[in-house]
Amino acid sequence: MRLMIKTDYSGMSEWVAHYVVQKINNHKAETDKPFVLGLPTGSTPLGTYKALIRYCNSGNVSFNNVITFNMDEYVGIPKNHSQSYHTFMWDNLFSKIDIEPENVNILDGNAPDLVKECEDYEHKINAYGGIDLFLGGIGSDGHIAFNEPGSSLSSRTRLKTLNNKTVMDNARFFDEDTSQVPTVALTVGVGTILDANEVLLLVSGHSKALALRHIIEEPINHMWTGSALQLHKKAIIVCDDDATHELRVGTVRYFKELEELNSVQEI
Repeated sequence: MRLMIKTDYSGMSEWVAHYVVQKINNHKAETDKPFVLGLPTGSTPLGTYKALIRYCNSGNVSFNNVITFNMDEYVGIPKNHSQSYHTFMWDNLFSKIDIEPENVNILDGNAPDLVKECEDYEHKINAYGGIDLFLGGIGSDGHIAFNEPGSSLSSRTRLKTLNNKTVMDNARFFDEDTSQVPTVALTVGVGTILDANEVLLLVSGHSKALALRHIIEEPINHMWTGSALQLHKKAIIVCDDDATHELRVGTVRYFKELEELNSVQEI
């Protein structure tokens, strides 16, 4: 596992966006196959999305041969609801880049058969040869996508009941009214994420510091589902300084020294 520690949220967001651009451009130079990109929602990736829009508009990257799969979607609210993840993605990224609409894949929380919707999603990912790069974030309780504490670490895309902590955390998007927050969602599984060729997790702020400690320093634990990334052959976590406050001083120093060595070797 690689841990990149940036000074602040802006630096973290820019590093991740630049990394994604490099991956897309390198892939395009090597093959005509689409680049398959997994994407999260929430406040953490917004800075990265803004930077990707800037890179696209300046001609540094094109998304016209990129296929996207989002991590999750609420069940029971319309696609055009202000807080649906369909709306979030189109407002904050897709409508501002040159991606083909048919290449965007987001789970349908209003599908007539939600179990089939999840099975079809898994099949479609596999039909494209899997996810090349899956971006993600974590909840304050360490969950990745909507894989709440206690989720199977081999889970696949499925229907998931959200716990009270997640509902309360997401109430800020619903005028702090927990009664308006959906309590059920569709989500890719931990196993789905681990199947990606590469996983890049974004972690920002004091509120995620305890979760980051469990992911980096503690044993793999289904109560902190993000810790499953320890099993991945190529997992990168990019965080800001505020998110490291629960890590041991020696851990922070170790990973910063590694990145200094890597930067010297890359020159």
